[in-house]
Amino acid sequence: MSQQKIRNLTTLVALRHTEVERLQTEMAEKTSVRERYQKNLDRLTTLYTNSGASGNLHPALAGNCGDYKQAVMAMADSHRLDLHMHEADMAVSQQALNAAWAKREVMGKVLSKEQKIVSQEKNAKERKQHDDLATQLWLRGQK
Repeated sequence: MSQQKIRNLTTLVALRHTEVERLQTEMAEKTSVRERYQKNLDRLTTLYTNSGASGNLHPALAGNCGDYKQAVMAMADSHRLDLHMHEADMAVSQQALNAAWAKREVMGKVLSKEQKIVSQEKNAKERKQHDDLATQLWLRGQK
């Protein structure tokens, strides 16, 4: 029965490990997306800050330049909001990863404990067999 229990625990530990790996991969992908968001925000900020002053331009060009800056700033604000939402999602995923890791560690410890118990039982059984054999040999020598 205990061998079956150990096999079951080993399977559970393997499943937990697979879950942790999946969540780690998911976090890596989300980190990559966050970095892309941040790079895009940097580029958008550079676009509207480097477009120059519009006060010295012809009124039509100044209006176009102002509209351009406002559009890029609105896009950057929208991007910033998306980034914050993505980071909130990442925080939830990180909590799930931490929980899965903790479950895997607990299962690993339970498995180790069960393996130790089975090993101790096996050793005790072997010692008893050796003691019984030694007793039989000793009794035969006494006759």
